[in-house]
Parts: sequence; structure tokens; C-alpha cells
Amino acid sequence: MIGLTPGALLRGLAIGVLVLAWAVLAHYGSAGDGTSNFAAAMAAAPLVAIVIILLWRVSNPLWMVIGGLAMIGGLALIWPTVRQNVALLYFIQHLGTNLALGILFGRTLLAGRRPLVTHFALLAHDGKISLLKERYTRGVTIAWTIFFFGMATVSVGLFFFASAAAWSAFANLLSLLLIVLMFVVEHLVRMRMLPPEDKSSFADTLRGYRLSTERRRPEQP
Repeated sequence: MIGLTPGALLRGLAIGVLVLAWAVLAHYGSAGDGTSNFAAAMAAAPLVAIVIILLWRVSNPLWMVIGGLAMIGGLALIWPTVRQNVALLYFIQHLGTNLALGILFGRTLLAGRRPLVTHFALLAHDGKISLLKERYTRGVTIAWTIFFFGMATVSVGLFFFASAAAWSAFANLLSLLLIVLMFVVEHLVRMRMLPPEDKSSFADTLRGYRLSTERRRPEQP
């Protein structure tokens, strides 16, 4: 077991506050209550952030400048279209995110693959977990797969058959609460189903995820 340092807790709290603030502002914009430019900027913010992160990891100043200018030019070119289709852009992001996460978890359940949550558990516990915990983590991987595909299905239904405000409340506000609830329920089930020696803390889960991302990260020159 490992503990979370005060610095890690503060970073987690700061990220949580930023995510919550973005969700509220995104709901305000996608529900049609905000100005077009403001709503479009909020909708484009996650995509811009991803591009910036990718450019930062290139570690080549020339390509960073070229990529940055290309991003700015592309945004300027498509901005009128973005302003007229803010709700659609939010929908594509929400649907795409949940489908991508559903596929990420689901593909590890195929024959010959290791379930994603099992992979995290092995990394967090130095490659050794019991058979019971292995079965349990496979079940958790299945649960998360169903969860994300279910979220995508509900998102499609609300976007096409309900009001913009109803879809926005689900996609931007309720989705976050449901993810938190999923973590809480899984934690309670884990505490009930697994013996003490197989129980993991939330810090262990974070450690497994961090180790997984570090091992996939390409070596820097």
C-alpha cells in the first residue's frame, strides 16, 4: 500500500476543481445559454489542450512552432462553422470519449489479452495477485466496458430525442457524478468481496495507472 503525498492531493484537488468548472461552463454553453464565441471556445478547449500536449511531447522547437501555427490557422479557418455547430461539437466529444474508453477496456477482454484493470493491479502489486483478485479485476473491466458503452448509448438517445438542455445536463454534469459513483460502488464491492490481503487502496490504483502510462511513454532523447 502507498499513501498519497500532500502535493499529490493538492494536484488532484486542483484538477478536480478545473474539471468541475469546465463541466459547468460547458453545460452553460452547450445548453444554449451562452454567447456563440464563448460556447465555441469551451467546446474547442479540450481538443486544443490535446494538441498542445502532443506538441509539447515532440521536443522539437521547429515542429512545435509549425504545429502551433497550424493549429491557430486551422481554428481561424473553421471558427465560423464551429460557432454554428457548438452543440454538435460537444456531442461528438462526449460520444467519442465514451466510445474510446469503452473500446479501451473492452478490447483487453478479448482472448489472449489481459484485462485492463488486471493489468493495473499487477503493476501496483509487483506482478503478483491472487486468482480471486484476477477474476475480480476482470469483472471490473467488464463493468467499466458496459458503463462507457451505456453512457454513449444514453448520450445518443438524449441528443436526438430530448432537449438540448437535457442532453447537456447529462453529458456535462451527470456524467461526472456517474463516474464518481461508479468508483465508489466498485470500492464498496471490492471491500466486501475480497479478503484483506487482496484489497487495494485508491492510491494503489493510481500507482498502477501511473506505472502503465510510464511504461508506454516513448523514451526521450
